Amino acid sequence: MAIGSLVSNRNFGSFVGSGKVCKTEKSSSHHAVERSVIIAAQYGQPNLSFRKSLGLRLNSYSPKTSCSTFLHAITRDGKLLKPLGVRTDETAKCSYYPHLTSACTLTSGPSWLQCQKSRHVKVDRTSANYNSNDFDITKGDVDALALAEGSGDALFIEGNEQMVLPWWENFPKRWVIVLLCFSAFLLCNMDRVNMSIAILPMSKEYNWNSATVGLIQSSFFWGYLLTQIVGGIWADKIGGKLVLGFGVIWWSIATILTPIAARIGLPFLLMMRAFMGIGEGVAMPAMNNIISKWIPVSERSRSLALVYSGMYLGSVTGLAFSPMLINKFGWPSVFYSFGSLGSIWFALWLRKAYSSPKEDPGLSAKEKRIIFDGSVSKEPVEVIPWKLILSKAPVWALIISHFCHNWGTFILLTWMPTYYNQVLKFNLTESGLFCVLPWLTMAVFANIGGWMADTLVSRGFSITTVRKIMQSIGFLGPAFFLSQLSHVRTPAMAVLCMACSQGSDAFSQSGLYSNHQDIGPRYAGVLLGLSNTAGVLAGVVGTAATGYILQRGSWDDVFKVSVALYIIGTLVWNIFATGEKVLD
Repeated sequence: MAIGSLVSNRNFGSFVGSGKVCKTEKSSSHHAVERSVIIAAQYGQPNLSFRKSLGLRLNSYSPKTSCSTFLHAITRDGKLLKPLGVRTDETAKCSYYPHLTSACTLTSGPSWLQCQKSRHVKVDRTSANYNSNDFDITKGDVDALALAEGSGDALFIEGNEQMVLPWWENFPKRWVIVLLCFSAFLLCNMDRVNMSIAILPMSKEYNWNSATVGLIQSSFFWGYLLTQIVGGIWADKIGGKLVLGFGVIWWSIATILTPIAARIGLPFLLMMRAFMGIGEGVAMPAMNNIISKWIPVSERSRSLALVYSGMYLGSVTGLAFSPMLINKFGWPSVFYSFGSLGSIWFALWLRKAYSSPKEDPGLSAKEKRIIFDGSVSKEPVEVIPWKLILSKAPVWALIISHFCHNWGTFILLTWMPTYYNQVLKFNLTESGLFCVLPWLTMAVFANIGGWMADTLVSRGFSITTVRKIMQSIGFLGPAFFLSQLSHVRTPAMAVLCMACSQGSDAFSQSGLYSNHQDIGPRYAGVLLGLSNTAGVLAGVVGTAATGYILQRGSWDDVFKVSVALYIIGTLVWNIFATGEKVLD
């Protein structure tokens, strides 16, 4: 077999692997300093991969070589296989594993491996990123992929063939967490917006007027309101994994039971929508808690933008597929099909997610350094300092701004299909398809805003300045475009105004939605639960009020209220908000 090695000693004579025996020559050093040779070997079977290394300890004043076993193989089903062992003798020969067919050497950091398959190899002296400090590798676990930063000299054994690990094995764990949160929010809004489409045939079947429709739409927020702060407290105390997993399963079951509740009677439907809100209410605080622990500050805006774009794409998916399912299978099919997807997500969540990097046993040392060097270590919260939190002006800036933001957002979320149907005269399918465009725009511009915000921070702009710029766009953009709806004369221009309004609104993800982790990273879940409670109140009041406004007024009146609140939010945010930490 061929053996790749990294040797932290320029005076080391030679180290060549051939067959089962390795030989060493006496070092010229006169000091009794122990040096380390790290040998990483790979099992020949295709379903095995190595996790640890076999270490040799070279004594510089003696030709004796001692071997220590650190090599383990892990099968794809997670079983740990012990090596057969090695022996040490006075002739400086080490017997290795007969079932090893190739060897790997770490050549450019802990992210990839170069594997040799030739029996005889040539030795060249090559510079490598390796710390030449003394190591005692005979005790404890040695991770072959985790080298300390530094510089030194090493021997690199060349081979005839190279193999790079699959990309999914090197994909950062922190972004796996982000993608799982993204998919949870995708399901969240799919299950939420399906009612805004299904309500049209349901209202005809059950003879509901506008006020009843508004009541049904707002009943979701009754439960959603209850679990905002509670969800944040749970997440900060017991971890976001359990809380978010509970939320997804809860709202998925409530979604499936919605058609049954509607047939029983209106009170049962209102109760089931409130139950669904209870499950979705914990999602944002739990996600915020997890992201605050996994993501460094330099990646915060883009990661949150990606997660929240899951909500927008969930709206896109729900609004696009709901009319098709309703036309082909009837309105109950929307709730049955969307709700059943939660079980698939939950299985992946249990297997892949951890509440914090400290709980993930498979996290590499390199990624741990990236995470912990770029964020504050946060221990679980025992007591919530409510008096301190509520005494801070930036916290109140978050609460008020969140209320102003969500008033307009939730009205568009719940009432947009009705606006397209009643004002623009689109049919059911057209209403659903044209509703997709504004949410698709939000998904795109949320990520553009996230990258812009992180770029500005990396170029030296203060976090406070970046948050104020992004949120000002998120407020003033929708205010301008909604004010233009009363002047447009064609459906195409109305849809364009809606899309531009929602696209500029998406910059809020790099503004107020990122600010909870800025001002109080340890209490990120509680802070988001607190501010989102105000946002949910805006959804409850605004959604119900829209139904009553439409009975006595027009859509222009609805949009004027939203524009006024956007302007108030802009003023409050720019006067009182900050990007600095005010809660420790």
